Amino acid sequence: MSQTIAVHDLRVGMYVHLDLGWMSHPFPLSSFRISSPEQIATIRSLGLQRLRWVPERSVLEGEEAPAPVAAEERAEAPFETPEQREARRRREALAAQRAAAQQCERQYLEAGRAWRDAMDAVPQRPEQARTATESLTGALLDKMLIDGEMCIRLLSTGAGDRATAHALNVAVISLLLGRCFGLQRDEMLDLGVGALMHDVGKIDIPDRLHHLDDGFTSVELNAYRDHVARGVAQGRRMALTPAALLVLAQHHENADGSGFPMRLSVERMATGARIVSLVNRYDNLCNPALLARALTPHEALSILFAQSRTKYDPAILNAFIKMMGVYPAGSVVQLTDERYAMVVSVNSSRPLRPRLLVHDARIARDEALFLDLETEPEIGIRRSLSPAKLPREALEYLAPRHRLTYFFEPAPTVSEVEALDAEIGA
Repeated sequence: MSQTIAVHDLRVGMYVHLDLGWMSHPFPLSSFRISSPEQIATIRSLGLQRLRWVPERSVLEGEEAPAPVAAEERAEAPFETPEQREARRRREALAAQRAAAQQCERQYLEAGRAWRDAMDAVPQRPEQARTATESLTGALLDKMLIDGEMCIRLLSTGAGDRATAHALNVAVISLLLGRCFGLQRDEMLDLGVGALMHDVGKIDIPDRLHHLDDGFTSVELNAYRDHVARGVAQGRRMALTPAALLVLAQHHENADGSGFPMRLSVERMATGARIVSLVNRYDNLCNPALLARALTPHEALSILFAQSRTKYDPAILNAFIKMMGVYPAGSVVQLTDERYAMVVSVNSSRPLRPRLLVHDARIARDEALFLDLETEPEIGIRRSLSPAKLPREALEYLAPRHRLTYFFEPAPTVSEVEALDAEIGA
């Protein structure tokens, strides 16, 4: 059971709940055990007077973990048969899995609302839009620039319209790629702001010209391409930094000089623009305006590597493929044991061993546990498939999304699973 405590009485070892929005604090999770005086100082800086803590999950310095006080809790644990123990462990694992998914969805929705609010402010309150975009980017970095590994997660639902999903997809993946290259926080902030606002110029052109179409006339094509210059103009109104403006100005340039509007070669492109140019193209291949033209993530990576490698910085392209994995989140695959599965999460440090939702007719879809290939060395991925090639039962079970929505989360650890369990019961 949780209790409340004054913030000035916090101690290292207390397990606390921050009842704030995900973007309102810098911690990866909203529930965690305090591990240092610095974390206490950060909590006190949030302006809270009191917060919830859980004595049963706390281990205070110089003390053992408090024993539960209820008589029934003091009683000896009932005997479990192996079958009962396995059933209990499965329930616990499924609860933690659902909590992780729900948490990621909530974070994504919060970020999506913040991005939309920033975009709505651009025409009349440009500097407020900049402040909001910087705050959103800073919140993403607070969760991302931590010790440990990150997972790229496929979400089961989207957040709002395609423009919102596209902006967040490009920003999240670009920031994770920047993290791989060890960019400093100020560089990451410029990269994130530029990625979130890379299409801001489209607010000044008709909706029908927002997405490149093979049927465009030369006039329509020029109007579409003009969103870059219009975006730079909006970025200047917002007083974006020079590095963020370069992302807006160069996100359609290509390393071989075939891009627009300036036909720059890779040597003249900013690092942030090289990253966003690649990620923007990947997301447009997977999530085009016309769903009939959508490629699978595996197909998109193959095209980028085999047919378009001259268009992107080789170091960035190689790091991108390594981070996303040969089978990025959202890929439909067949395993070496012949089962069908969908990749739901990729650890960017071990991309060849993702987590999967596996088709199993004996288990209801909402009761299925993800298969973590890191813990299953005997099982591997044989090939990637188009969803259209799945047997009907597997297609209905896996239910691959028509549009891919990505977010991120720390790679699971024992302490994080405990935190998610606590949030379930909070």
